[in-house]
Amino acid sequence: MIPFNILVVNPKDYLTQVAVYQNHKLLYMISRKHSAAELSQFKTIYDQVQFRKESILKELKNNEFTLDELKIVISRGGLIKPVQSGVFAVNALLKKDLAHSPVGEDIINIGGLVADAIAGEVLSAIALIADPTVVDEFHDLARITGSPEIRRKSIFHALNQKAVAKMHAETHKKKYEEMNLIVAHIGNGTTVGAHRKGRVIDVNQGFEGDGPFSMVRSGSLPMGDVVKMCYSGEKTLDEMLCLLTHCAGVNAYLGTRDISEIESRINNGDAHAKLIMEAMAYQVSKCIGEMFAVLKGDADAILITGDIAHSQFVVQNIIEHVEKFAPIFLYPGDNELQSMAGNALRVLKGEMTVQEYV
Repeated sequence: MIPFNILVVNPKDYLTQVAVYQNHKLLYMISRKHSAAELSQFKTIYDQVQFRKESILKELKNNEFTLDELKIVISRGGLIKPVQSGVFAVNALLKKDLAHSPVGEDIINIGGLVADAIAGEVLSAIALIADPTVVDEFHDLARITGSPEIRRKSIFHALNQKAVAKMHAETHKKKYEEMNLIVAHIGNGTTVGAHRKGRVIDVNQGFEGDGPFSMVRSGSLPMGDVVKMCYSGEKTLDEMLCLLTHCAGVNAYLGTRDISEIESRINNGDAHAKLIMEAMAYQVSKCIGEMFAVLKGDADAILITGDIAHSQFVVQNIIEHVEKFAPIFLYPGDNELQSMAGNALRVLKGEMTVQEYV
């Protein structure tokens, strides 16, 4: 049997990512896919927790990994209350807020619940989440909307944005806290953050209709049209919320969010697919321009990350719009597993304190 001390679990819509580490050494990584039929038996995402736990434990057993030395099970954070950057123990209050989110429902909410369920099987293990999507480092100007009844919220790809920004700084022999960076995470959702001296002082709220549209999210919409749609009698509250979060974007226009399929269609002369992808890149570019203004034109670099950063078509369209702002660097993928493992190792080495969610 093979011992290990860090288990990273990352539930996504139709797959569960699993990574096994012995300190800094990666021993095993897999993305276990789940079919739509397999998941259809569950009424809500929260009903999937036991299923995801059992599939992870089965995966470990089949590959002869023993849980005896497991110390940390870590996952992405969910849509909980605003917190500072770092790692948090999965306590009773955190589990409550993951299961009854004060922000909204998303598959990321079950990450901490799955981690806790697995850690409960091992006496020596603790469950953690790292840099949840609600990390809030806004400066005051970023919170004002124009309506006293509504404040802007910090909800973004904190885990990947922070990890990529720190990696970029280390690569250039600088500290993250010394640099001004614009980080654009482009994926199912898209967030573009202004990182000033180690803090994300502004970022679009990519979860609920703010900023560029993405593979499944609507991005910012003309508010008058949205209000009229709300009162048209044609859509329910749940349908309107889905429009913002999961039922719009590229998928709504093209019937797919598979970037390989879309690029193939473009290469075969599909003018509509080309227009939609150019429009998405155009909106991402505009948001990068907003963050350039937030940093008062003082940006050391623009970092493009997320799964869609693999798309040469999308990236090239963005570069053409923003290359005069600052040097551009590509970090394709979400880098989430490596980032979570790095946080867990820093906890084991005593370099990072586990925070309590209150």
